Amino acid sequence: MKNLEQHLSEYAGYHRDHRNILTHYFGIPLIVFAVLCLLSRPMFDVTLPVVGEAVLSPALFVWLIGNLFYLKLDLRLGAVMVILTGAMLWLAQPVAIQSTLVWLAVSVGIFVGGWVLQFIGHYYEGKKPAFVDDLMGLVIGPLFVVTELGFELGLRGELQQKIEQNVGPVH
Repeated sequence: MKNLEQHLSEYAGYHRDHRNILTHYFGIPLIVFAVLCLLSRPMFDVTLPVVGEAVLSPALFVWLIGNLFYLKLDLRLGAVMVILTGAMLWLAQPVAIQSTLVWLAVSVGIFVGGWVLQFIGHYYEGKKPAFVDDLMGLVIGPLFVVTELGFELGLRGELQQKIEQNVGPVH
């Protein structure tokens, strides 16, 4: 299995233009939120021994599997992903309980809007999206956004240097 640096370097190779990265700051969270909204149906009310009343949905299982992967790659970044995507999962529930028409219109509208931003960014980049060559790019994209925001805040400088050594600086 690839490590954090390898995954992020491979993804970063498709994202060296700052305008592309900027569109990803908005587009990727919109796409993730839309997917969680779409997967928040069907909902199953259950009573769990330790937790009590809970709502299970396909979104919860996708959230759990994705975040286990992120945590395995890096505990600190994984913890941030758990919090951010957990908030998205929580916010997706009110969308999912709407009528089918509203649920689909909001979810699909946000999904399409997020992808429009992605393709605008890749127009600036002059490169195709990473997932075209490797579907893993769909999973790494959200982690890339969090990591790049961390770099802008002066965090994880050693990781940023390694990525830039592998694929070059952002321009």
